[in-house]
Formats: sequence, structure tokens, C-alpha cells
Amino acid sequence: MHEIDGSYGEGGGQLVRTAVALSAMTGKAIALRNIRARRPKPGLAAQHLTAVRAVAALCRAEITGLELGAREFTFRPGGLHGGHFDFNVGTAGSVILVLQAVLPAAFACGAPVHLRLTGGTDVKAAPPLDYFRYVLLPLLARMGLSVDVKVLRRGYYPRGGGEIEVSLPPVKQLLPLGLDTLGAVREIEGIIHTANLPGHIAERMRQSAQHKLQSFENTHIDCQRLGRNEAIGQGGAIVLWTRTLHTLLGAASTAERGVPAERIGGEAAQALSDEISAGATVDIHASDQLLIYLALAQGASRLLLRSFTSHAQTTLWLLRQFLPLRFQAIQTGGLTYLDIIPR
Repeated sequence: MHEIDGSYGEGGGQLVRTAVALSAMTGKAIALRNIRARRPKPGLAAQHLTAVRAVAALCRAEITGLELGAREFTFRPGGLHGGHFDFNVGTAGSVILVLQAVLPAAFACGAPVHLRLTGGTDVKAAPPLDYFRYVLLPLLARMGLSVDVKVLRRGYYPRGGGEIEVSLPPVKQLLPLGLDTLGAVREIEGIIHTANLPGHIAERMRQSAQHKLQSFENTHIDCQRLGRNEAIGQGGAIVLWTRTLHTLLGAASTAERGVPAERIGGEAAQALSDEISAGATVDIHASDQLLIYLALAQGASRLLLRSFTSHAQTTLWLLRQFLPLRFQAIQTGGLTYLDIIPR
């Protein structure tokens, strides 16, 4: 039983999700202690429970101590297998964060996996659904990972109720990413969606984002208005991305009650502009989520990061608890050159 300190480093839910995924893939039993110990509400929330149970279903794991608010539990994995799975967070907890745990294990199954997830699709403190679709998945596709996503319904805080279906074919091997230069920015694209809200909100987000990005020649941001048949509750998000000659960068912001639309659009645009200006080859949010895949790739990878975040550092520490991994992070000219070297 390998003990993992859930309060290490950033010490949040990502550590829990990544730990159970690694346990399932390596077959190593784990005991997680001090889960989210420094958070205002320590212990497991609903989306953490769903993520752990989802990974457990893929590997027939035995779990003890798993309950809402739990600060420790044990996870003994069995063998990974494919199939059809249905997971419901039961709240507005993010289905995208559940996928952070499930996808690596699903790719390792060696068989097709079909997932149906219910919960929040675009909620605060989690990647919006369109960031997952238009930023993270294209980067994973470069590694040889194919994912098909079908959006059945959007869901927001506090009701949740969004539904997505995700299908993954078997994967033979993971290719490394050698992203050592940004390349010229060709154009900036984006999607703004609002659900059951006045139309001017999306347009105000777009105008604010375009104003921040006016120094770039080609910027195209689409607006989508969703009704009751397409979304439960009120909400929205803006997701922006740019494809360069060598890579793809993204940024996102989720609508919040009481926060002006102009601020939502401006924050996402400023974040993308900062990534481009820095010369990064992967944005700071994608870098955290890519690390587990890069650690399993057939060769060394390199990323250029605007910021070597505490999330990334914590994830690298955790990966080395399970895998014979080397990494090197060197700061040069305002960027961190991060080399991931599987052994």
C-alpha cells in the first residue's frame, strides 16, 4: 500500500484525481491521506467522489473510506477493462474534472470505452467544456489519442444536469510532444456560449475580448445562444485559442452571476495574449493536464511555459511516486523550458 500525502504542494482535487488514475494504470494500491487539508472545505466533494468511483469502475478497484468529506481512503485496483459506463456527479460538479481522472485510465484499457457523464459542463474553477474540446483534445490528438465528444445538454451551477458522451478507441502508443518554439500566430478563434440569458451578454463578452486582441489581425469569435432544450439553468463561457505553425494555445473564462460580461471576455483574451507574448508553446492550464500523458509517452517531450505553476510541480511530484520519470525545468528569458523524460 503506497501512501500519498494529499496535502503535498498544491494539495487540491487534481492530486486525488491523478493519484487514482496512476494507481489504476500501474496496479499499485494507494492510501491517500490529508486530502485537500488546506482547503476551506477539506476532504472530498461530490465531483471528487464521482471521479474516484469512475476510475474504480474501469479497473474493478476495492475502495475503503470513500464518502463525502472524507480526508483519507484506500484504493486497490484490479485489471483495467473497456465497456460502457454512466457516471452522475449528482450536483453541478464539473464533468470535465471527472474526465481528468477517467481519460488516462480509459486510454490504458486497451479496449474501446464509452462514457456518459452528468453534472456541470461549464462551472467555476474548472475547464469549460469547449476548452476541453477545442484546446486539450487537439493537443492529445497530436499524441495519437482520439476522443469523440457529443454534447447532449449543458449544465451550470447550482443545478448541474448537463450531459455529455465520450468515446475512446484503443490506443497503441503515446507519441511525445516536442513543442520547443511557438511559431507565427495565424489567427485567433473562439466560441462564446450563453444559456437562457439575454443575447447582449454574449455580444458584450465578444466585444471586450476583441478589444483586448485588436493587435492581432485575424480574430473570429462565434456566439451561441442556447435555450431550455439545450441547457439546464443559466450560464455561459468564453473559450479562445490560436493555432500557430507548431502548436495550439488556449484560454477560457466562465460566466458568473454578478460579474460583468466585459470582465469575463477581457480576462480570457488577456490570458491568451499573455501566453502568446511570452512565447509559450502550451498554456498553463493545458500543461497541468498533459503531464500524465507525457509521462507515459514513447520518448522525451519539451514544453515552453509562461509559468511553472504549483499545479504542474505537484503533478510532477506525484507522477514520480508511480513512474520512473525524469524531468528538468530551466527558466530562461521569462519562460520555463520543461523536459519530460520517461525511462
